[in-house]
Amino acid sequence: MGRGVGSAHTSETGELLGAMREPGPLFEALRKSSFRSRFRLREKEVRYLQRKGMESVLKEARMFVSTRLSAARPANDGKQTPMRNHPVFIAQHATATCCRGCLEQWHGIPRGRSLTGAEEEYIVSFIHRWLMENRPEASDQTDLMGRPPGSSRSPGLFDDSSICT
Repeated sequence: MGRGVGSAHTSETGELLGAMREPGPLFEALRKSSFRSRFRLREKEVRYLQRKGMESVLKEARMFVSTRLSAARPANDGKQTPMRNHPVFIAQHATATCCRGCLEQWHGIPRGRSLTGAEEEYIVSFIHRWLMENRPEASDQTDLMGRPPGSSRSPGLFDDSSICT
């Protein structure tokens, strides 16, 4: 099976969800990925996040997920998420929520069917967590794993040989 596959879950409304992974272990695997751990907010994205505020940026994240990822076969899948110029785009690449291939490979959310509303919120929650951990105000705090930011980024269980396929 692909990286990141866990057990099937149901939402609070009873929707069957893909085999999504628990956030803690998945974030740990993403931190150990040489590709995913390279992503950082640049000054432009930091200013945007500060000017707009987290709530507004998360509304934009929901819109990006809905319009660029939610379809069973999104247009330009694997290339639909730019690599810069918006904090959500950076977070999507860092959290492997950038395309349906990465969602399947890392999160266990299968391609070929539309995302459920609960899966869209799951994706936005990963983006939110990454933004919270990587915003400038968080730089003097520990991450949600209890470590200083940037620590323990050694190679891990997952191989990055197929990125955004």
